[in-house]
Amino acid sequence: MVPTQTAETRYTKPVLVAVNKPFDDDDGLRTLRSHPLFSELDGKDLKHLVQQSRRLRLGHHQLLYRQDMPAHHFFFVITGRLRLYRLDSSGIDRTLDSIAPGDCFAEVMIYADPPQYACYAEALRSSEVLMIPVKAYQDMIESNSQYAQAALRHYAKRAVSRFHDLEIMTVQNARDRLIRYLIDLLPNGTEEGGEVELPLPKCLVASRLAMQPETFSRILADLKANGLVRVNRSRLFISDPQRLIEISQ
Repeated sequence: MVPTQTAETRYTKPVLVAVNKPFDDDDGLRTLRSHPLFSELDGKDLKHLVQQSRRLRLGHHQLLYRQDMPAHHFFFVITGRLRLYRLDSSGIDRTLDSIAPGDCFAEVMIYADPPQYACYAEALRSSEVLMIPVKAYQDMIESNSQYAQAALRHYAKRAVSRFHDLEIMTVQNARDRLIRYLIDLLPNGTEEGGEVELPLPKCLVASRLAMQPETFSRILADLKANGLVRVNRSRLFISDPQRLIEISQ
C-alpha cells in the first residue's frame, strides 16, 4: 500500500515561524539572481526585496505551510529539499513534486485570487528557504513592465513543464511511467547515459508516479536484472537511455 496519512495526522505537525536571519551576502544574492523571477531586477530593487524577506530554517519533516492556508508569501530554496503534496477528499497523501536548492515554489500566489496554498510543503531534510512577501513582489512588477514580462515568461515555461508532467502521468503502463521519469532526470535526456539521484525517497517516487511501492520496486529490480540500470540506494546509473526508451514503446 502507498503510505497514507489523514488530514488530522498532518495537522499535528508544527508550521515553522519565521527566524530573523539576514540573506544579504554576495553569494546569496547571486544565487537568487540566477532565478528568472529575480534575474531582471536591478540591484537596488533586489536588495529592497530581500530586506523585506525572511530566512527560515526547517527541521526534518517540518511543515512550511498547509493546504488551503491563506498565502502571503512565496519561497526560494537555499538549502535542503522539500516535498509538495495534497490530501485528497479521503485523506490520502498524494506527492506532487520535490523542490531543490535554487527553485522557487508557491510563486503562483503572486497572481492568485484568492491567494491560498494549493498543497502542503514539507521539508524532507533540514532545509533553509527565503520567505518572500507576495505584496512586495507585486508592487515591483506593477511599477516595472520589464519585471512583469520576466515573471510571465517564467510562468509560461512552468506551464509547459507541467504539461510534460501530465503527459507522463497519462501513460497507463507503470513501467513506462517510471522509465519516462528516469529519463527526465538525466541532464541530457536520451542523448547520453549517466548517474542520477532520485529526488525523493523511493516510496514517495512511487506515490508521485501513482503506483504502489511494491510495483516500483519490482519494476526497478526488473530493469536492473536486464542490465538497463545499476542501483546504489537512491542513485541510479543509466548506461543506454535509448534502450530504455525502446522497451517503453
